[in-house]
Amino acid sequence: MSSSWTVEVETKAPAAAIFKAAFLDWHNLGPKLIPEIITGVTLISGDGSAGSIRQINFSPVVPFSFVKERLDFIDHEKLELKTSVVEGGDLGSKIESATSHIKVEPKGNGSIVKVSATYKAIAGVDVAEDIKKAKEGFVNSVKAVEEHLGANPGAYA
Repeated sequence: MSSSWTVEVETKAPAAAIFKAAFLDWHNLGPKLIPEIITGVTLISGDGSAGSIRQINFSPVVPFSFVKERLDFIDHEKLELKTSVVEGGDLGSKIESATSHIKVEPKGNGSIVKVSATYKAIAGVDVAEDIKKAKEGFVNSVKAVEEHLGANPGAYA
């Protein structure tokens, strides 16, 4: 049975800048902003457009060493993207599948970053704590990008 969770993060950063920094350039920015969690991000295939696959490598504070995700859909004008986990993470041990739909919407001078994650847990596996950590990780990542953009106002303009 599939389940889902959602999170919304309000930021003071412009929507287009948050979208570019947090999602399109995360392979460069993530390891710089949260090196205690992300040790590197590698583009495995593609050029960053739909169909591309990237691998996010994690430090020992994360219970798995990497996750590979495929960019299933991207709309640069609507600031929206969808990804699927294709390897690593809890895939095969706790979940059968996982997808995320991310949308960034303008709000005043800032933005609201919305994520909706859908997953299929393996029968009998409790993923409640994993969901809590995923939500926290998403919020912390967006807030780290917001702080970076505040300190570097011309970045990703």
